[in-house]
Formats: sequence, C-alpha cells, structure tokens
Amino acid sequence: MNLPTDQPGGAAAYLSRGQEYALAVTVAVVTANAYYIHPIIGEVARGFGVGEAQIGIVPALNQLALALGILLLLPLGDFYSNRRLCLLFVVGQTLCMLGMAMAKDFALFTLASTLLGFVTIAPYLIPAFASKRVAPERLGQVTALLTAGVIFGILVARLSAGVIAEHADWRAVYWFAFALMGGVAVFLPFAMRSENLPRKQPQASYGALIRSVFALAAQHPEMRISATIQGLNFAIFTASWLALALHLTSPEMGYGTDSVGYLAGIAAISIFSTPRLGRWADKVGARRARLTAAVVQLAGIALFYPLGFGILPLVVPLLLVNLVGPTIDVTGRMILFALAPEIRTRLITSYIVVMFIGGAIGSALGTAVYDWGGWAGTCALMLIMSLGVVSLAFHAERRWRKAAL
Repeated sequence: MNLPTDQPGGAAAYLSRGQEYALAVTVAVVTANAYYIHPIIGEVARGFGVGEAQIGIVPALNQLALALGILLLLPLGDFYSNRRLCLLFVVGQTLCMLGMAMAKDFALFTLASTLLGFVTIAPYLIPAFASKRVAPERLGQVTALLTAGVIFGILVARLSAGVIAEHADWRAVYWFAFALMGGVAVFLPFAMRSENLPRKQPQASYGALIRSVFALAAQHPEMRISATIQGLNFAIFTASWLALALHLTSPEMGYGTDSVGYLAGIAAISIFSTPRLGRWADKVGARRARLTAAVVQLAGIALFYPLGFGILPLVVPLLLVNLVGPTIDVTGRMILFALAPEIRTRLITSYIVVMFIGGAIGSALGTAVYDWGGWAGTCALMLIMSLGVVSLAFHAERRWRKAAL
C-alpha cells in the first residue's frame, strides 16, 4: 500500500492521536451551525411571523444547498489542498453566521442559512483527509471519532441554542455561533497539518471532474445502497428533532426551548458509544454492524409515539436512537473509505449529497406532517423511513454474503 508522506524523509504521514482529536473538535464546531435552529425553530417562526409549515423551508433549503455545495465543491478535494479548501470554506461559514444573526426579515435569514449550507464543506473534507493518513486497521475507529465530533457539534448546538434562547433570545444564539466560528478560523491552520505532498493536477476540465462523480457512483452499487440508507437515516434524524421541538413547545405540552435543549443532551451518549461501536464494526464487519444498528433504531422509533407525551418517557427511545443512529453512518463511510484512495472523495461526495437530500426531505416533511397530523403523523413517517433503512441494510448484507461465496 502506498502511504501518503508529507515529511522530507518520506515517512508515513499517519496522524497523531492529538491531531485526530483536534480534527474532531474542528468538525464539531463547523457542523453545529446547521443545527442551532432545531430547538428554537418555533421561536424563529414567531420572531419572523411565519407558520410552522413555512419555517421548515429554512432547514430544508440549508440541507439542499449543502448537497449542491458538496456536489460542486467537495470533488476538488481529490486534487487540491484539503487544508486550503477548509480554510476558505470556514471563512465563508463565518460570514454566513454573521448574516443570520443580523437578518431583519425572513427572506434574508433564509438566504443566509441557504448560503451557509452551500459552503459547509469542511466537515466532509476532513474525514477524507484523515482516511488517507491512518492505518487500515484503525479506519473504523478514526471515522467513528470524527463522527463523534459531528455528534458533539450537534449536541452543543441544540443544548446551547435552547438555553440561550430561553434566557436571552434566538438572535443571541447566532451571535454565539459567529463567535465560535471566528475562533475556528484562527485555530484551523494549527489543527490541520500543512500538506507538502505532491499535488495531483486535474487531468480534465472541472466539468469532467463533476461528471466523474456520477460515473463513479454508477460503477459502485455499494455506494448507491449506502447513500440511500444514510439518506433515509438522516431524514429520520432531521424530522424527529424538528417535530420534537414543535411538539414539546406546543400549548399541549407546554415546555420551553431550554427543555428541548436539555433533552438533546441525551445525544451525548453517542459521543462515547460511537467510537466503541466503530471498533466493534472493525471486528464484525461494516455491513453486519449496520444491519444490527438499523434493527435497534427501528425498535427505538417504534416507541416514540407511546412514550412521546412526557420528558422522562422520551428518554428511552431517544437513548436507543442516539446510541445506534450514528453507527449506520459510520459503517456506510467505512465501506467507501475501504476503496481506492484516489476516488474516495468523489465517492463520499455522492454519499453525502444523497444524505443531505434525505435531510432536506426530512426537514420539510417533519414540519409539514406535524402541522397536518401532529406527533402521531410524524411518528408514523419516521417508522416508515426506519423500515426502509432495515430493508436496505438487510439487502446489502445478504448481497455481500452471496458475493463472498
């Protein structure tokens, strides 16, 4: 195996443990921006005077723009310095957070949020960067660590947004996020090592590079299956949290935004469980681990409606879903990262595009179905999507076993 080197003597450029954790922290902060709105979506809607169904367009457009940005920008990571690209996109995110904090009307707020999605590329460049700089036997563990960084960012976003909005207002949440991003812009050059590797120069036009993303997707059915699974998985994730925020802060339930934030703290279990489950997936195989996680998640989602009318009962399904949900993503990425290094970024591009299209659908449907059918309707929607995840994970595991015979 040809290992990347960035040292004059040509030594293998494996990341140190300190660098791995620094990258996980970076991923956490830059990921958080899209999730501050989850516990405060009702407050933002009231602040701009829009309805529950209409406010869902903000996270939906953010996710669609993120999918478009990944499609158009992430493939550049196969040819240009991941470090320089990350710095550029982090600055763009910082400016978008400033725009959201200062927006005076709903259209400008939605525009800033949409542009934020388009330039949120760093969290997806970093795992591809790291996958080329870890020993193969630690790929699952490091992928899981970076996924835990994503989870931590989401946790911080939800918890801090709920508490800040309850004691100040929702705009203070975005000023807080802007300050964090300013810190990341300063910190990132030290978190990512300088790449002194010989750069691959594009052998074709930018258009050909983008077309190659579709060509590679067509050549790798495992990518298409994994992407569809994660698209459904992420749709469940966005639909559940947006609907949960509307449900808990409704007149029927009567909880404040801080309660939604505190409940989101349950996601902290994933920070500790995901790296361990990543090591377990290294041992039993990504496909088998994904199927097991999908079945456990289905059990948790089935409990959402009967246990969904009190804070304490909700802890049970949330624990189950947050325990195994990220593992479905980790195992999907493991399958892609095991393929040839020179195509990993473009394969993960397709994977993440489908993932965020799923997230956009979940955002739009989660709020619209809640507006139409309440908590019962949203729970039925999530159950249908979870059954799809289990079915596809079972198909992928059986297909792989047949191919191995």
